[in-house]
Formats: sequence, structure tokens, C-alpha cells
Amino acid sequence: MAEDSKVVVITVDGPSGAGKGTISRIVAKKLGFHYLDSGALYRLLGLSSVRHHVSIDSEKGLMALAEHLDIRFQTEKEGDFKVYLEGEDVSRELRTEETGLLASKLAQYPGVRSALLKRQRMFARTPGLVADGRDMGSVIFPAAELKIYLTASVEERAARRYKELLEKGEDVSLPALVEQVRSRDERDMSRDASPLRAAEGAIELDSSAMSIQEVTDTVLNILSVKGIKKQ
Repeated sequence: MAEDSKVVVITVDGPSGAGKGTISRIVAKKLGFHYLDSGALYRLLGLSSVRHHVSIDSEKGLMALAEHLDIRFQTEKEGDFKVYLEGEDVSRELRTEETGLLASKLAQYPGVRSALLKRQRMFARTPGLVADGRDMGSVIFPAAELKIYLTASVEERAARRYKELLEKGEDVSLPALVEQVRSRDERDMSRDASPLRAAEGAIELDSSAMSIQEVTDTVLNILSVKGIKKQ
């Protein structure tokens, strides 16, 4: 089932820590489009599996949980992006390393990815959608108007996460984060179900030496050339 061809879809894929979410939210806001954080769906499923005592090793149990996830995404007046699970704001909890690890593990199951596919495509509504993840352009929205593959070096992505966690007051090790990022890349790129890769026709951007503003400006310039404007 392909997405509605009348809806403009922009996909931003790439590895963890490349800046997909930040860039996608900014671009979606500037265009007046909807936003899909596909990674949040997997994190929500991981969090829900813990709360409902479903083993991370049970593909069938996770599939059943995925089909009945009670979730809601909401942009607050202040611009903050909130994520709700069963009515509870779990935005902060979703950003922990533990939840991210759970998401990466359960995302390896073909059945889980299939269970979440239809739900992700439902986000494609007028006037348009900006979707970030790891297989948005290759699997979920293969007919997207624009596909971006955003990456950065392992060291740079680990350094960004290190700074973010320090600002939250967490005690973390940079060398350990480097290894975590490298391990997750390997797991995401080698899995059988929708491995992480640049989609066909995607424009690849390396943000290692770029600021958020520079990446945003680059994407907006590409959109301008393609004639995609604010709705």
C-alpha cells in the first residue's frame, strides 16, 4: 500500500545522533507540515513492553502490543514536542539510553516493523508530512517528494549525545557512548528487516562539521529548488 500521492512527503533518514529529529521538526514547522518521529514509535513500544511485562525476546507479544499502542504526539504552544503513552507524558523517558537500546533491539523484528508500518503511513495527511527515521524513504514512503539521508561521524554523534546528557545532569562516559553508537550502527545496518541505508534517490548530507542552522538552510534551499513551499 503506497502513501497518498497527493500529499507531499519529505523523508529524513540516517543513523542515531545525526540530527534528524531536530532538522525535521524545524523544517515541518517552517512548511506548516505534520511531523512524524518514527523512532519515537519504537521507543514507545520498548517502554510499553516494560510497563506491560512483555519480553523483548517475544516477537509475537511485541507485535500484539504494537497494534494496540495508545499514543499521541502533540506540539505545545511553546514549540515543545510532547509524546504521550496511555495519556501520560513520557517525552523525557523516551530519550534515555535504556529506552533507545530497547527500541533498537525490537526494531530488528520484521513482524514489529510490519505492525507499525500502517500506523506510520497514516501520518501522511494534507498539507504535507516531514518524517524522520531509518527507513522512511526506503520502505515507508518510497514515493516521497524529497528524500534526505543525514549522517555524521560516529565520534561527532557520540559527542553530541555526551553534551546533551551532561546538560541533563547525567553521569556518562564519552568512550562508552562512542562504542554504543558504533554498536547501534552495526545492528541497524545489518538487520534483516529494513536495514539502515540511504534510500534510492536520496540526497546525502554529512552534518559532522555543520551547525543546525547550516543543515536547515541546506534542506530549505533544496526544497526551494524543488518548488516545495510553506502551506
